[in-house]
Amino acid sequence: MRIATLRLVLGSLILSSAAVAAEAGATLTLEQALAAVERVNLTVLLSRETRNQATEAVTQQRASVLPLFDAAVQQRRSQGVSIATVVVASGRPASRFDALLTGSYALFNAQRFSTLRSVKAALEVSQANYQFTVQNVMADVADAYFAHLRNLRRLDVLDSNIARARSLHELARNQLAAGVATQIDVTRAESQVAIAEQARLQQVTTVQRSELFLKRLLDVEVRRELRLADFQVRRADTTLLAFADEKTAFEKRADLIAQQRAVDQSKIDVRSATFERLPALNVTGNVGLASAKFDDSGKQEQWAIGLGLSMPIFDGFRAGANRRVALSRQRAQEARLHNLEMQISTELRIALQDAGSRNAQIAVAEKSQRLAQEELRLAQQRYQQGVADNREVVEAQNRLAIADDNLVEAVYQYNLSRVELARAKGDVRAVLAEQVP
Repeated sequence: MRIATLRLVLGSLILSSAAVAAEAGATLTLEQALAAVERVNLTVLLSRETRNQATEAVTQQRASVLPLFDAAVQQRRSQGVSIATVVVASGRPASRFDALLTGSYALFNAQRFSTLRSVKAALEVSQANYQFTVQNVMADVADAYFAHLRNLRRLDVLDSNIARARSLHELARNQLAAGVATQIDVTRAESQVAIAEQARLQQVTTVQRSELFLKRLLDVEVRRELRLADFQVRRADTTLLAFADEKTAFEKRADLIAQQRAVDQSKIDVRSATFERLPALNVTGNVGLASAKFDDSGKQEQWAIGLGLSMPIFDGFRAGANRRVALSRQRAQEARLHNLEMQISTELRIALQDAGSRNAQIAVAEKSQRLAQEELRLAQQRYQQGVADNREVVEAQNRLAIADDNLVEAVYQYNLSRVELARAKGDVRAVLAEQVP
């Protein structure tokens, strides 16, 4: 008992600590963001309710092939009238009490059983659609996560730009005081500071916009602080991004599974339409007690049982039309399945090509950044030595700012390409395994 109490206390402390951390704006990881999708995202929750409705539809249809029982209690009082050719005679009023248990069961009804199989197939379609929705929303969350990280990194780039611009402004003022620079150098440097500060103010709005979008996807209170843990996707060599096995991807893609189940359901519907021409065999019966009044002690047992066979003779050509409609739907679903298989193959190849290309673009962006840094260093030396004015420094700073931003964008686009590749393979969570340790 003491151990159980201790566990309860520890559990409460842990939950309290987690709640305090949440209120304080604990750091959110990509893994946590993806894990929260199924619990809080509106699109996923609505898709789950659609799946739940499909589950109950199976229960509703199953009722048509299971035995049905009803209990009824009735107290009646009536008076019969006998009408002869000349004389009309009225009988004495009579009372009757019945307590019956009535049951019915479809011994053979091929259409009902086929319809039950159809709604079960519809449930599988709904379940696969739910998983497809989860994968799409996870991809959206991962994209929003990386977009917000990109925007935060751009703030760092802009802060560096401001620091360099202010340093140049200070240097220009010192050079002017030393008589090796002119007032235009100071004005030009001060203008650079203003431009860099304005860009940062604009970026703050962009950061807030991406933060609010991510909060909406994860149902996070807009007033809560949101801090993201850094996530660097491993830069795989292009040779490691060889074409994946299409069969494996087909087995994991929830949208393809949903379409395959839709084809299966359409085939069942064709059989259901065919079964409309078959006879149906039903058994009915009841058992109970009867007496004059409900409180009589001498109740008599009563029962009845019946077997019925019904067979359609002429239905106005409805069964044939239903079958042709079902066949048309089957052909449409098969065409959609074929098109989706081609679409998935295309998405895989494009995603693989894009990931390889984005990986190579990071190397180019890194090289451009190194060259811009070296250009700025040389320009600063020339200016400090009084060989040139600070226009070369300003231009070099601008090119370095562009190179820094291009590198941030290249990394962001590569991260998106890896998310898209994981989605194309059928499992967005796979990108978590690609994090740089």
